[in-house]
Amino acid sequence: MNNTQPRVSIGMPVYNGAIYLKQALDSLLAQTFQDFELIVSDNGSTDATAEICRAYADQDSRIRYYRNEQNLGAGWNFNRVLELANSKYFRWACHDDMCAPELLQQCVEILDCNPAVVLCYPKTIIINEHEQQVEKYVDDFNLRSPEPHKRFKQYHQIVRYGHGCHPLFGLIRTDILKQTARMGSYPSSDLVLLGELVLNGEFYEIPEYLFFKRDHPNTSVRAHRAFRQRIAWYDPSKEGKLHLTRWKWFLEYLAAIKRSPINFAEKTQCYLQMLRWMRWNSIWLSKDLTKAAIWPLLQLFLNFNSERQLAKKAQT
Repeated sequence: MNNTQPRVSIGMPVYNGAIYLKQALDSLLAQTFQDFELIVSDNGSTDATAEICRAYADQDSRIRYYRNEQNLGAGWNFNRVLELANSKYFRWACHDDMCAPELLQQCVEILDCNPAVVLCYPKTIIINEHEQQVEKYVDDFNLRSPEPHKRFKQYHQIVRYGHGCHPLFGLIRTDILKQTARMGSYPSSDLVLLGELVLNGEFYEIPEYLFFKRDHPNTSVRAHRAFRQRIAWYDPSKEGKLHLTRWKWFLEYLAAIKRSPINFAEKTQCYLQMLRWMRWNSIWLSKDLTKAAIWPLLQLFLNFNSERQLAKKAQT
């Protein structure tokens, strides 16, 4: 890291985000903490995203704009902006979210003063497409125990029935984040990443609502309601392929525990926690195995049906 490197890198992966992009960029550039760079990675957008980004980059030297001609999926793009970052702290930012001017300043102050904290995030307000408040979301990720296995257990209790994963859009220590598996190209990989981060350090929640998460019809979850569509959104190369989601999560958690810089006793406690996780997810794990068993028959049926459709079109 050179002496001119900013203290914070903000990574914005984007694909066809022109509708809300200007508002997101403006909220980041209005931060009271100014020592940052903004890395924008455009995943082959076909709307006005490129024009907007280039115009902003021409006006502000802190913006670094990169464009990939082919859409390689959300997972790839999230990791791309992280790879391009070399600052002490890192933050992911979505093209449709907004944040208060004080967000970076307050997060930097917490990380500077608390070496044990790996991730600092503010409270979240959900807004709609018109920037109207929908709800004050309860993240409740203030995981401050000095014992990693206790933080890991608390984390699992919080996300057991699903979670918005908003803390992932807080400020994170870059060197630690780069030692993890990073963002996976599969659904809920953000939750798994949070689970690995909590093994590396404490989470600190700022008790102020400084993050505004936009919920609108074109979000990934709403636009890709079918799970198979969501898998392809993360990684287009996986479209139409078998994906055992719960088993993927399980194996990734085990790998995270093995990779984490904690002692043997702590790792043992974390592995025991994964046995509880298996019990909580037993139905879904069983469904994944059933899906794997019938997958060859399902593929034969789909291929047969596709051939019939093509034959009908040929006849007409």
